[in-house]
Amino acid sequence: MKEITGVNHLGLRVQDLAQSRAFYEKLGFIFLVGPIGPEPVAIMEHPSGVNINFILNSNSDISHNILMDLPEKYPGYTHVALTVSNIESVERFLKQEKIAISEGPITLPNGAVMLFVRDPDENVIEFHQDPK
Repeated sequence: MKEITGVNHLGLRVQDLAQSRAFYEKLGFIFLVGPIGPEPVAIMEHPSGVNINFILNSNSDISHNILMDLPEKYPGYTHVALTVSNIESVERFLKQEKIAISEGPITLPNGAVMLFVRDPDENVIEFHQDPK
């Protein structure tokens, strides 16, 4: 469909707004509003334009990511990939902030490099540097 011009936002169901907010603020996201609406939802945005809607109705008894951590493979979005300009700088920052790298860095045959972390709700975030 040619009318699609981009991704408007990511929707993430989270257990604890304060914990998620603190994590994403470390990554440079700015809190905009929330909780609002019937779900309820809180919204953060990165200066790059990436917008996240936190859906605040998670079952707090779940401590794993059912799409990534179970032997059964369920359909659904498994991760978000954020484009970065310098993966080495990102890796240093993550280590400085004590954010565990769950996988990587991995260099693809075309020269792209990626590494992965988990947020407080075990959602997977990929930091992806395009080939130079």
